[in-house]
Amino acid sequence: MANAIWTRPGPKRALITGASGGIGEAFARILAEEGWNLFLVARRENELNRVAGVCHAEHGVEVHVLRADLADPEEIVRLAAHLDRLDYSPDVLINNAGFGLAGRATDLSREDQLRMIDLNVRAMTDLTLRLLPHMRAQRAGGVINVSSVAGFMPGPGMAVYYATKAFVLSFTEALATELKNEGVTISALCPGPVKTGFFATAGMKKTLLTRLLPMKTPRSVARDGWQGFKEGRVVIVPGLMNKLSVHATRFMPRAMQRHVNALFTGLRQQRPARADTTGGTDGATGGGTEHDATRDAPAAEDTQAAQKSPATE
Repeated sequence: MANAIWTRPGPKRALITGASGGIGEAFARILAEEGWNLFLVARRENELNRVAGVCHAEHGVEVHVLRADLADPEEIVRLAAHLDRLDYSPDVLINNAGFGLAGRATDLSREDQLRMIDLNVRAMTDLTLRLLPHMRAQRAGGVINVSSVAGFMPGPGMAVYYATKAFVLSFTEALATELKNEGVTISALCPGPVKTGFFATAGMKKTLLTRLLPMKTPRSVARDGWQGFKEGRVVIVPGLMNKLSVHATRFMPRAMQRHVNALFTGLRQQRPARADTTGGTDGATGGGTEHDATRDAPAAEDTQAAQKSPATE
């Protein structure tokens, strides 16, 4: 069934998480260019306001922002409450927020790995299930979940990260099938390496992966994802080499996949590290992260409720 969102008159709204940089910022800019009003969510408030200001100044769209750490379930409740207060029902949800950890799972912080699951899996699932009912009722719109080519294979050296992306991919494909005839589009965007600072932050700068695989820009990944969503594609893999690597997993024994990915992620070279990704990048064979590859800093207490971007006042 065709998605009515593309022919419906009037303003359209999108909610984008991890929108303070990288792929999230790229999505915000692309949608603003097409006249979409935006609700942007991320942890880095200054960067979030910068993105909002640029989108409004250059394209005149309405932009709301909320500084939130979506790894905390209470922050999702706060986001939902703020949307209710504004009577703001997004037509499209782009779940981009996430982060990756490089290292042996037993050497990394258990708490950090559980936070990764909370953000990459729980937050994505929660927001999708909260916001989809409106889209189903309208029989228009949909969801883009940022997965990774990592979602197609096991990832020694980034075990939990790869597993979270496998969940995102599986959940998205299943949901797309369940809602196939209800007028909404559900897509998983599965990039490979993206040009950001993730690899250096995660101690992966000189791995086999970073030496051999071409890296796409955040804008090219977001552009391919948005076009694929418009075309109604369920799984979107940007780039020929990434498509080939995904195709190869269909014929490669699982034991060989584990061995190859251990080489790609530089398992033997790794030092425990965290790459915060609340904005937009990717890594590993799709394995670094799709979101923001900046050095992690403890999230400050958010003393403000959500605010409209100063640029839109």
